[in-house]
Amino acid sequence: MDGAGELEKAYREEATRIRAALAARLGDVALAEELVQDAFIEAIEHWPAEGTPPNPGGWLATTARRKAIDRLRRDRAGQEKLALLAVTETPPANPGDGFGERSDADSRAGQAEAGEMLSLVFACCHPSLPRESQIALTLRVVCGLTTAEISAAFLASEPAMGQRLSRARKALRETSTAVRIPDPDQLGDRLDEVLAVIYLVFNEGYLASAGRTPARRDLAAQAVSLNRLLHRLMPREPEVLGLLAQLLLHESRAATRFDGWGRLVQLRDQDRARWDRTLITEATRLLARATTMHRPGPYQIQAAIAAIHAAAPDHEHTNWPQIRALYDRLDHVTPSPVVRLNRAVATRYALGRHAALAEVEALAGDLDGYRLFHAVRAELLTDLGHPEEARAANERALALAANPAERELLARRLSL
Repeated sequence: MDGAGELEKAYREEATRIRAALAARLGDVALAEELVQDAFIEAIEHWPAEGTPPNPGGWLATTARRKAIDRLRRDRAGQEKLALLAVTETPPANPGDGFGERSDADSRAGQAEAGEMLSLVFACCHPSLPRESQIALTLRVVCGLTTAEISAAFLASEPAMGQRLSRARKALRETSTAVRIPDPDQLGDRLDEVLAVIYLVFNEGYLASAGRTPARRDLAAQAVSLNRLLHRLMPREPEVLGLLAQLLLHESRAATRFDGWGRLVQLRDQDRARWDRTLITEATRLLARATTMHRPGPYQIQAAIAAIHAAAPDHEHTNWPQIRALYDRLDHVTPSPVVRLNRAVATRYALGRHAALAEVEALAGDLDGYRLFHAVRAELLTDLGHPEEARAANERALALAANPAERELLARRLSL
């Protein structure tokens, strides 16, 4: 791997951990973000000539901490924070996948890191910020997404998103927001936003919005770790259980989602014998426990949909009418054209292609800029014998797609 590749790998694996640790000690999200950026700038200056250090994460953490000390020494108001940095730094744990067994030491380190990251999520979801700013700031600080990637997710311009992020950082600094997990009686105040952020972090790991790799296993593992920690804090909250069940059900299919060449394998073509039954069993129990609490919510409904897929022997014998009914229920709880697009996919198998295409066409005004709308429409048009329209829809989907595996799949369809 070349120097640029090593640096990119280090950023993916280490930046969030270092940022969370600094923010927890300094109580300043914006300052922690600046220090991590400064550390990576120094790495860009030194690594090409001096070589990548044996422990990139340790080098970056030490550099960021040194820069924090230098900055705080120059700032009279920072003297109190210097004491917080005097704690002995622990070496970064070996990155795991977040799902398998780890040693006791690794497990303790992982729990500490998850606690710091969840504290960072709660800080970014401060109620003084508008919800979109909360989510955008978390995607930037916790996920490490670029401003361009976040602006694309929000369908906003990059300058506007940059201003929004800047205002959010400033607001957190002015409110002196503590970077810690709130007291138990305050957890519920930010729960909706924290769940939304964990969901988005997992989605970015499950299928990256951009970049050279189609999936980011580190982010998926991070989201599951955060959700598990949140479940320990709020064991009687059904939506926390529902989201964790949903993530584990999706994660149970991770080994079958790409073939040996890194190409995307669609659900209907995946080898179900390779799905992780241990995760499926755990998720099913979590969902059953949530159901007994009689407080249904969107994450529980989505987990129920994923559970039906997990229980089906194959794609053909999936209970599509039940999935369609669950999407109807989800659209009632959280109305969304994307939910209705997913329902149309179920309609294809429950009621037929013509009915599904009618449902898809009704969404054109809302989802013209959404790649999956055009991809689903292209499949239906192909099945119904409209090759020219299908080709145009595939071309539109390809123009909107940024994930390399999605682009390869769409390009493959166009070449047929």
